[in-house]
Amino acid sequence: MRSDEDLMLAVRDGDLDAFGQIVLRHQAEAWRVAYRFTGDAAEAEDLAQEAFLKVLDAAARYEPTATFRTFLFRILNRLCIDHARKKRPTVTDSLPLSIDNALSPSQQAAEAERDALIQGALNALAPDYRMVLVLRYIEGLSATEMADAMGRSTKAVERLLARAKTALEPRLKGLFES
Repeated sequence: MRSDEDLMLAVRDGDLDAFGQIVLRHQAEAWRVAYRFTGDAAEAEDLAQEAFLKVLDAAARYEPTATFRTFLFRILNRLCIDHARKKRPTVTDSLPLSIDNALSPSQQAAEAERDALIQGALNALAPDYRMVLVLRYIEGLSATEMADAMGRSTKAVERLLARAKTALEPRLKGLFES
């Protein structure tokens, strides 16, 4: 299997099949990041599609100085932040995550309620805070990868993450108290 970076170099040389492979590999995570950021499935789909169009537009200038995933997240980060500046996100009723059939209906309802509370808390944060939390805790990026994706230094991302967690904590306080 070819690496993402090799596929992007092929796209740079005009291979649209390679671009199709890139999209298939990363469309779900691009949508997931955008969805966690916006809280709206349709807007997330639009942002993910726009991100891939920008990847295709930038293919002629692509140099594999970072992982493709970081390159994609950098584009998606900019789109999400621009989107947030134009429109304040809305809270959704629930996150369309896969349902675990092993859970009872009451457990599924409790999980859906918890997910809605988390999404609402994320939506209430400033866009940069929201993005750093999504990249770290939803996508599992390292500080270095987040720094590359967000166009900041590692130290700046670490400080941003600390401030984001501090801002998120009071919004989730009731969620973890039993």
